Amino acid sequence: MSWQHLPEKISPVLFNVGPLQIRWYSIMYLVAFATTYLLARYRIKTEPEYPYRTEIVIDLILWCAVGLIVGARIGYVIFYNFPYYLAHPWEIILPFQLSTNGIKVIGLSGMSYHGGAVGVVIAGLIYCRTHQLSFWNMADLLCPAIPLGYTFGRLGNFLNGELYGRPTQMPWGMYFPLDSTGVLRHPSQLYEAFFEGIFLFVFLWLVRKNRPFEGWLLSLYLVGYGIVRFVVEFFREPDPQIGLIWGGLTLGQLLCLAMILIGSGLYWLRKHARQP
Repeated sequence: MSWQHLPEKISPVLFNVGPLQIRWYSIMYLVAFATTYLLARYRIKTEPEYPYRTEIVIDLILWCAVGLIVGARIGYVIFYNFPYYLAHPWEIILPFQLSTNGIKVIGLSGMSYHGGAVGVVIAGLIYCRTHQLSFWNMADLLCPAIPLGYTFGRLGNFLNGELYGRPTQMPWGMYFPLDSTGVLRHPSQLYEAFFEGIFLFVFLWLVRKNRPFEGWLLSLYLVGYGIVRFVVEFFREPDPQIGLIWGGLTLGQLLCLAMILIGSGLYWLRKHARQP
């Protein structure tokens, strides 16, 4: 079946500019941020509860982009491969590996969604506090837009041939060139692109105007993403250096459980914070 070999036919490099490679994954990141901005701009023009200038949204998204990249990298180092980076600390920020054969450029591989989420929250808190803006209102502005942007990030993972799923015999399974076992696997990146991206976006976009209190959409996003990601993780191949841990769950699923609890707690706190 031709689609089973589709990942083998896709080059992760879009084009080259001299020695510089322009990769699909990088382009998808830019599309993700642009999508989030355009949807947020649409909301501030059509929903009066967000009386912000577009320049403020651009600034906030730039702050969040930095927080995302820094947080995702630190999160991966701490959550997924701490012993390795403890022995090779320069690889946390420098894109090369030292070996007996010299220096090998490897890039900054390894990002954690949950670490990135923490980085975005910290960056948003700092920005809103500095500019005397309501963090909860700004979070509610961006949260319905984030999943659609996230869809492109997962498509970037697919085009990169990384973060593939567990072995399967289902006819829609695919072969991934980075998988040394050569077995048919779930295209879990596409599952995530749909459920964590499109499905969650549609849900949040439909309920965005029925906001009973500030922080409501943020809490829904945390709980919704946590639930969807927890389920999809059953089809995703665990990181080889960690594997399955407590109760046969992945580390990502445990982090999602924490995310669900935080979102539920936030919902309760914000709901009761508005009461006299």
